[in-house]
Amino acid sequence: MTSALILIDLMPRIVALPLAPHSGEEVLARCRRLAEVFRAGGRPVVLVRVERPDVAEQPPGSGFVDGLVQPGDIVVVKHTVGAFHRTGLDDQLRRHGVDTLVLAGLVATMGVESTARAAGDHGYRVEFVADAMSGFAADEHDFAVERIFPRFGEVRNTADYT
Repeated sequence: MTSALILIDLMPRIVALPLAPHSGEEVLARCRRLAEVFRAGGRPVVLVRVERPDVAEQPPGSGFVDGLVQPGDIVVVKHTVGAFHRTGLDDQLRRHGVDTLVLAGLVATMGVESTARAAGDHGYRVEFVADAMSGFAADEHDFAVERIFPRFGEVRNTADYT
């Protein structure tokens, strides 16, 4: 079994949003730790960011947070909420022999959940790192983590990986 870490939308403009129950900076710090662990173990790290379609220029802060992308990481640019649609992500994961996706990033009920649903459709096993993601509101995040995500996979915390 090979797992890959999928980090969703860790972009300055999204990390800076008012999020709960964890701030964007707290999520970012945990995601950096997870990425270090996966890289050290030779497991793939996938960094996903969104670009708005049909605009001449992306909003400020649309790149990845400084220092996040490291040599050997897989970078995916999506144009929809989830990371699979027309990105080639599935092909890249299959080339690396990945069968399990460990999901973290922003925002739990948007990019993370959409990516998780598509991952299930593609036959991947899914794990969620609950304290390495956040929502627009704490109750929204908690509902996803407690009620939705367990239907798609296993819910864990950063400490389970580090």
